[in-house]
Amino acid sequence: MTIDERLERLTERHEALTQSVELITADIRQLTAENRQMAAANKERDQRIGEIMEGVARLLHIAEIHEHRITRLEGGE
Repeated sequence: MTIDERLERLTERHEALTQSVELITADIRQLTAENRQMAAANKERDQRIGEIMEGVARLLHIAEIHEHRITRLEGGE
């Protein structure tokens, strides 16, 4: 194999590696953007879940009050 052939092979390998790095870089950028979107969606979901949990806690408190009232009206206390 001559020096010119070796240089040609090295050039081809270099070009292939360059293309691979460019594709990986594009994938990383896309994944980063998707990750940011998911983080924002997760934050909104967590806020909604917190609000739901607060609502459930309030409903539980109301149910307990009603249960005590019913027990008292039935002569339990």
